[in-house]
Amino acid sequence: MDSLQKLLSIMQQLRDPQTGCPWDREQDFASIAPYTIEEAYEVADAIERNDLDDLRGELGDLLLQVVFHARIAEEQGIFAFEDVAAAICDKLIRRHPHVFAGKSAGTAEEQHQAWEAHKAAERQQAGTAVNGALAGLTTTLPALMLAAKTSKKAAAVGFDWENPEQVIEKIHEELAEINQARMSADPAAIEEEVGDLLLAVTNLARHLKVNPEQALRNANRKFMDRFNKLEAALEASGDTWADLSLDELEARWQEIK
Repeated sequence: MDSLQKLLSIMQQLRDPQTGCPWDREQDFASIAPYTIEEAYEVADAIERNDLDDLRGELGDLLLQVVFHARIAEEQGIFAFEDVAAAICDKLIRRHPHVFAGKSAGTAEEQHQAWEAHKAAERQQAGTAVNGALAGLTTTLPALMLAAKTSKKAAAVGFDWENPEQVIEKIHEELAEINQARMSADPAAIEEEVGDLLLAVTNLARHLKVNPEQALRNANRKFMDRFNKLEAALEASGDTWADLSLDELEARWQEIK
């Protein structure tokens, strides 16, 4: 038995109504969906840390999620793991005619456009097509990623600023509107304006050819690293957070930078 077949067999045993694991038997698509998302992020984290041993394990955890969903579907008579694998094989061959059907390859950007065209045609054929420039967006994506994809699609039809300077002007406008909302003390209005600011910053990232998700992840990592160093420095000096004023903490923060 190869490893994949062994994994499928293990999942079948875990889901067995009589002898399986109580936790595994209780799960359904919705209950394990958050774990699927979490495992995908852990794969990305291992890649960012360049920890290839950990990447191997995290990819296994992600594969388990695919097998878990497929097993639930098979129990309900909907589809099986083999159908999942067959579907992605068909899709890859269909969307890569330059590899499998002798078509012209073109540039990477041309291939990206062709991929999007294939997706749109498939949605049309399946009767799931939604007309409009924003068709095909997955609204359950993380908000920052969805903002980037939304603004890119809008820009593709000409709904965009001409240059980064105009976006920066928009950011200043949104900051002013946040201050106005603060004076109103309306939590809903403040939240709305902060959202508008984040959307504007996402557009600035696109204009500067920066991946906003990656930029924020890098900023998070940098902050965490510096914060941990500051915490270690406090411990080494025998100080606590409460012992120092904000100005003193800022001075030590600048030393670490």
